[in-house]
Amino acid sequence: MKKIFLTAATMFALLHSFAQTAADTAGFKSRKLKVEEINLVSSYYTQNGNNAAVTGGIGSEKLTDIANVFDVKLIKYDNKYRKHSFDLELGIDHYTSASSDKIDLKANSSASSADTRIYPSINWSIENEKKRKTFGLGVSSSTEFDYQSFGANINFTKKTNNKNGEFTAKFQTYLDQVSLILPIELRVNNGRNGKNNYPKVARNTFAASFSYSQIINEKLNIIFIADAVQQNGYLSLPFHRVYFYDSTVHQEKLPTSRFKIPLGFRANYFLGDKFIIKTYYRFYKDDWGITAHTANIELPIKITPFISVSPFYRLYTQTAAKYFSAYKTHTIQNQYYTSNYDLSNFNTNFVGVGIRLAPPKGVFGLNHLSMLELRYGHYSRTTGLNANIISLNLKFK
Repeated sequence: MKKIFLTAATMFALLHSFAQTAADTAGFKSRKLKVEEINLVSSYYTQNGNNAAVTGGIGSEKLTDIANVFDVKLIKYDNKYRKHSFDLELGIDHYTSASSDKIDLKANSSASSADTRIYPSINWSIENEKKRKTFGLGVSSSTEFDYQSFGANINFTKKTNNKNGEFTAKFQTYLDQVSLILPIELRVNNGRNGKNNYPKVARNTFAASFSYSQIINEKLNIIFIADAVQQNGYLSLPFHRVYFYDSTVHQEKLPTSRFKIPLGFRANYFLGDKFIIKTYYRFYKDDWGITAHTANIELPIKITPFISVSPFYRLYTQTAAKYFSAYKTHTIQNQYYTSNYDLSNFNTNFVGVGIRLAPPKGVFGLNHLSMLELRYGHYSRTTGLNANIISLNLKFK
């Protein structure tokens, strides 16, 4: 836990001095690039369970993850008074995993027990406020020891004439490379090409997302969301073991194609000055046989005009993929097979609370620190997996 607050404290001094350089240009459309907002999000996540896919659906799922995301938003207006927004983000996660350490069953501790993921992104958009249109582009990257991903996106937004409705279309692609790190007993010549290089295979994802939001009245606004996602390539994880009925060990094998359709609906209702009811529902289906439902409710309550508390609850349920089976239940007749419990039949509960501080003169009297939010959540799954997460969000303006 200490690492969250040490990281946040270290970045606080840097962000505070940087935020002071942003000029106060309220009511003036500056043609100079200026800082609009800076966000720092730090979180600590821990989980435990007994269905690790690395060891064939049995064994410890103990994992810890420390994540930090640093986000800077910049804006400027061009000579046609179009608003240009730039979003620069850098994320760094460090995790330790008991199950990943079992890629080599004989090692007391190996390099697989911990890893660091670095994921920068840059997004740009141009908004024509008179025509109520916004166009945007973005690129991203994610790097860890056995995985490399490059992403790109394009998006378009159009508001209705009265600005109460808004349509958004977004198209994304991720071109990934997966290192084939097999369980040690299934490797030939250590599974490497040369001294330190594992062979790599491609995994590509293409996604289209559409949404329409509408302000119904001063108390109610809603949004409809529809996605279509196509994945192609190597969709297994090479170090996931599958133990067959006859006790033989195999490498997870899944189809090279997957199509997903999530459909969502969100509604926010303002119940007086102090209460908001935020609801969300999502239906999900894919061609691997999974059907899922997500229902979420959050109830922000204003304690004072500048302090709010937000209890929340999320219920999730899914059916199993047709390729899933537990430890030592697959047979040679199965064309595809996995013992990854993320693809099993289960229900989850996620419950927690957040507290948000946003005083007009700044948090703790610091003018540029406009918001502080602390959230805690507990996650439980009917497979026995339990997790806890705490996050801290600092916003500077």
